Amino acid sequence: MKRAFDLTMALLAIMLLWPVMLLLALIIWRCLGAPVLFRQLRPGLHGRPFTLYKFRSMSDKRDASGRLLPDEARLGAVGRTIRKLSLDELPQLFNVLRGDMSLVGPRPLLMEYMSLYSPEQGRRHEVRPGITGWAQVNGRNALSWDERFRLDVWYVDHRSFALDLRILLMTIGRVLGRHGVSEPGRETMTPFTGSQQKGRNGE
Repeated sequence: MKRAFDLTMALLAIMLLWPVMLLLALIIWRCLGAPVLFRQLRPGLHGRPFTLYKFRSMSDKRDASGRLLPDEARLGAVGRTIRKLSLDELPQLFNVLRGDMSLVGPRPLLMEYMSLYSPEQGRRHEVRPGITGWAQVNGRNALSWDERFRLDVWYVDHRSFALDLRILLMTIGRVLGRHGVSEPGRETMTPFTGSQQKGRNGE
């Protein structure tokens, strides 16, 4: 039932939002250049890697040595707007169609985090990752890593169709209210370095 719902809603969303996605692609191409899409390997169900798609929100600005500038320096007005409205996540609707993701589930993080999870934190990969999730509607990036993982595992243990509908409805309010878009005092998330038992946590 969950997979059928994901397919139906993803197809409907793509049909309704394709003019928005096309306009957004043109804006990104005009302001940031090519490529329009950001692609990156992320861990999916049971940790199997897949290619995640997002609209690009950062420039390729580099220093005199050719190294990329910090995220804050590459995230301009266009990128900040895209992120605040969560428009960068729209291409993940195609990840849902491919079966890589679900509409609702723990957010897919970086492959290099896999070895840093505790056994309990690693349970977040018992389900498909989602475009939105229980952690996203309960604090999003304003949460610490431990809080996010606790909410992710809670979802794994309590997932249901009714809960997914509740999360989707709550997501609309969070996006419109722009709650927890970024970590306080930062434009982007602090990298995960392990649980409190392994080291300092944060995001």
